[in-house]
Order: sequence, then structure tokens, then C-alpha cells
Amino acid sequence: MAVQVTESTTAPATPDASAASVDLGPAAALSCRECGERFDLGPIFACALCFGPLEVAYDLPTGDPQGLRERIEAGPNSIWRYAPLLPVPADVASKPNLNPGLTPLVKADRLAGELGVTGGLYVKDDSGNPTHSFKDRVVAIAVEAARAFGFTTLSCSSTGNLAGAVGAAAARAGFRSCVFIPHDLEAGKVVMAAVYGGELVAIEGTYDDVNRFCSELIGDSLGEGWGFVNVNLRPYYGEGSKTLAYEICEQLGWEIPDQIVIPIASGSQLTKIDKGLKELIKLGLVEDKPYKIFGAQAEGCSPVSRAFKDGHDVVRPVKPNTIAKSLAIGNPADGPYVLDIARRTGGAVEDVTDEQVVDAIKLLARTEGIFAETAGGVTVGVTRKLIETGQLDPARTTVVLNTGDGLKTLDAVAPTTGPTATIKPSLDAFRAAGLAG
Repeated sequence: MAVQVTESTTAPATPDASAASVDLGPAAALSCRECGERFDLGPIFACALCFGPLEVAYDLPTGDPQGLRERIEAGPNSIWRYAPLLPVPADVASKPNLNPGLTPLVKADRLAGELGVTGGLYVKDDSGNPTHSFKDRVVAIAVEAARAFGFTTLSCSSTGNLAGAVGAAAARAGFRSCVFIPHDLEAGKVVMAAVYGGELVAIEGTYDDVNRFCSELIGDSLGEGWGFVNVNLRPYYGEGSKTLAYEICEQLGWEIPDQIVIPIASGSQLTKIDKGLKELIKLGLVEDKPYKIFGAQAEGCSPVSRAFKDGHDVVRPVKPNTIAKSLAIGNPADGPYVLDIARRTGGAVEDVTDEQVVDAIKLLARTEGIFAETAGGVTVGVTRKLIETGQLDPARTTVVLNTGDGLKTLDAVAPTTGPTATIKPSLDAFRAAGLAG
């Protein structure tokens, strides 16, 4: 029996929306990831019994995998083709939203040649989303929850990409937005977050400081009517990352890849991709087979990698110091769950230096024409390191995630990237520069 959570465990004075009146498709309840207690659907994120994190539990459409597969393939060219598996109403595609998803899965043969991969290497390039990062996926789901619960303002704490995604989605859907970022983000991400007309507030401190501030705001009357996509709407928001698993498998002909390399910020993306793969297996949409999940961090913010290497179950917070600012979360909420998944699947969590991140960005651009932001440089760099250390099998099918556009993090490569030569406008000058051959 579902337990109705009291106001003390929810956002204060949220609009009235009873569980019976909420239409979030196949979503049936919220379930604690620690103790398993179930709660009515609502804008809550922590278990009232053990304070564990909550996630969405479903009544999924079982019994006809071929019919479900055909229904998905006939659906919209966006994440809404997977609406039967997401906490959204059936008519979600008809509502004003950014329609993210169905981004390219690039067969990266030239990159494979450089890395020595023989089993097939693919880059899931999520820079093609509306605001050029995977955050459009998670925000799109959070917007539907915000609609269902009657919120009027969308908010978040962000390392950059999420701020832009919330600003854009709010503008399209008709919400007010007010988002919070660390004061020292990349200029491109600041501009992109501000251009949509919402309120952008820079907080002096790290992302973890920003996140703590948002947690205080959500418990204050100032936060009345606010939907924080990665706080009180986090259980729904996180489900958007499952669509990466769905798309990868569909684009591979409804097969699970042998190995996936995923960047780690909070760790939610990695855990939800694993959840998505398990759901596909349960529904009979893909064949059940072993797969390995690898997590990727920058050395300057690598608490999960350190815990994995040290054999610990607890992730000790760190103070971030890396150019990969979109991954600079020193106290990742899903860190312990990432460790569980990496160990359960036979994967690993690894990290690379900032110099290796820059080299990997250039390698991906040079071999495949994909300009990744620093998070993509982390995953490619870690992939190379995993191969060199024998942790990742180059003879197996491997998917590497690029979660954002390199135009957002130009500062990372600008010091070592520029014109090959500057010449006068003449053929003689061109020959003298040694570029004619």
C-alpha cells in the first residue's frame, strides 16, 4: 500500500495535485532505492523512512515485445517514441516541448583504428540535442512532472548544461525559470543559459555550494511553486537518461552493446542507463546478455574513481579542480550506486588528466569530425586508458558517450588550437608556408 508523505518531506506549499489526479503514463509510484518503501507520485525525492533516494516505479506494458517494438519504431523522432516506458502522459508529443533525442550513433571506424578497437566502436553523440547536450532529455521529463504537479517556476542547480536546458525548455513550455550556477563557469555556458530570458543567478562557490543553497531554498517559503528539476523533481528528471540506453539498443538493431563508457558528474546518467538496459531485457525488447559499464571522470574531480580503485563502498567528497566543469561535482549523489553497477557488470571507473582530456577532444575531432565538450574528452580519454590497461576489451562492441558540444568549452582547446599559418593573399606566400603539398 502506498504511503502518503507528509508535507515535511516535500517542497513547501506545493500546488495541490493528488496522486489520483496525476497522469504520468505508466509511472505507478515512487520507490526507495534503499529500503524499497513505496510512495504516491509527487514532488518528493527522499524516503520518509530511511532518507534514501526515490525513483520511479512502473506498470510497464509486458506480454507483446514485438508489438511494443513496432509501436516504438513508428513513434516520433524524439524521446517521445519511448513514452510507454517513461513517466509522461500518452499525449506528451503534442505538448509544447523541445522534443530532444534520437541523436546519432556514429560508427567511429577511424577512432577505432587509432585506439586499436576491432570489435566495433560507436560514439553516441548527444551534442545534437536542442541546447546541445544530453540535459535536454532529463529536463523534458521533468517539465512533464512540473506540469502534472502544478508548478509555475522551473529551477535547478547546474554546472552549465542543465541551466541552458532548463532555460530553453521553460521558454518553450511557458514556465518562468530561475536557475543557479557556480560563478566561474565557461562563458559560453553562461551566455547560453541567460539568452532564454529567465533569471540566471551565479553563486560564489562550487557546484556543491550551489546545490546546498538550492536545498535550503526548496525548504523555504520563497520556493513555493518551484519545481527544481534535479531536487524535488529528481526522480522523474533522472528517468530521461534511460532514453540513451533505449536509443543505443534500437540503433544497434535492438541489441545491447558489450561495453559502454559513460561520464560521471552526479552519477545519475550512468545508473539510469543501467536501469534502461534492465528494463529492455525485462520487456523482451532485447536479448538478455552480459554487458559492462565503465564510468569516466577527470582526475581533478574523481571521487568515484578513487573509491573504485581503493575498493571502497563510500565515496568521499572532494573539491573539484578540472577543466571538465560539467563533471565537477565533488559529492556525487549517485556515486555509491555507480560503484555497485561497475562492479556488478565487471566494468570499472577510471580518470584522466586535463591534458589527456584535451588530447582526446582533438583526437575525436580529427578522426570522426565530432567536436566534443570536455565531458566527451573525458570519456574518449578514459576509453583509451581502459584499453591500454587491459580493462576494456577492444574486440567487443563498445559505445562511448559524448554528452555535449565543444563550442560550449572552447577555452579548453583554444590555447593549443588555431590557424596553421598566417600568410599574405598570394600563391607564393602559400607555397612558402609549405602548405601546397
